[in-house]
Amino acid sequence: MGVLNVTPDSFSDGGQYLNLDAAIARAREMVGEGAAIIDIGGESTRPGAQPVSEQEEIARVVPVIECLSRELDCVISIDTLKPAVMEAACAAGASMINDVNALQAPGAIEIASRYEVAVCLMHMQGEPLTMQSAPHYDDVLTEVRDFLTSRVSACIGAGISPDRIVVDPGIGFGKTLPHNLELLANLEWFEALNCPLLIGVSRKSMFKALLDVSVDQRLNAALSAAAIAVWQGAAIVRAHDVRATAEALLVAAALRDKRRAQP
Repeated sequence: MGVLNVTPDSFSDGGQYLNLDAAIARAREMVGEGAAIIDIGGESTRPGAQPVSEQEEIARVVPVIECLSRELDCVISIDTLKPAVMEAACAAGASMINDVNALQAPGAIEIASRYEVAVCLMHMQGEPLTMQSAPHYDDVLTEVRDFLTSRVSACIGAGISPDRIVVDPGIGFGKTLPHNLELLANLEWFEALNCPLLIGVSRKSMFKALLDVSVDQRLNAALSAAAIAVWQGAAIVRAHDVRATAEALLVAAALRDKRRAQP
């Protein structure tokens, strides 16, 4: 899943793809580098991010979705937590909703069900503006898994086919470094959900906390974490650096597929 932020304030690439032509060119490039999904976001969800209006978010993402859905042979995903944006994006041609709020907003599940799109349900403690203030869990693995289990059940109950549901433990969304590490080291905890698992670690601040490196120096760390996630069964990796990530994941998947149980 290649990241395409049409925002001025995303933590890594804010402002680079606000122009429609630049966004389209970047999407084409990512597909050429190995992206099977292009995830388009019109509102930053970085820690401390300020929300934008529905109208502004729609104006940012819909022209890009309309162009890409006609031109590219890939899944077009809308990264939003607002039902009005979901509806506009699906009407414009998006075939997946990637929601950091796990379709909890009133009307969100109904929109996903009506358009028969795929959905990614992510766990987030709090909201983007304050989620990193003081994250706390008694047992992060159990709490994140239980939340995602409940959201999968809610989606199925609303008529969303189980084979269209993806789950994401939400690395960096209301979690400390120890929380993130515990989740990434124990992804088998989510196998019981029987849904493809999406992992997003690209350029995240957990690597600043772990290695004291700036955003533009986090690729090596992100590739390591992504490869380990795929080794544990992750099905989708969300990334800014598509070519490098795709190559790392091909190696990890090839090795994983050659594993044999002990006789």
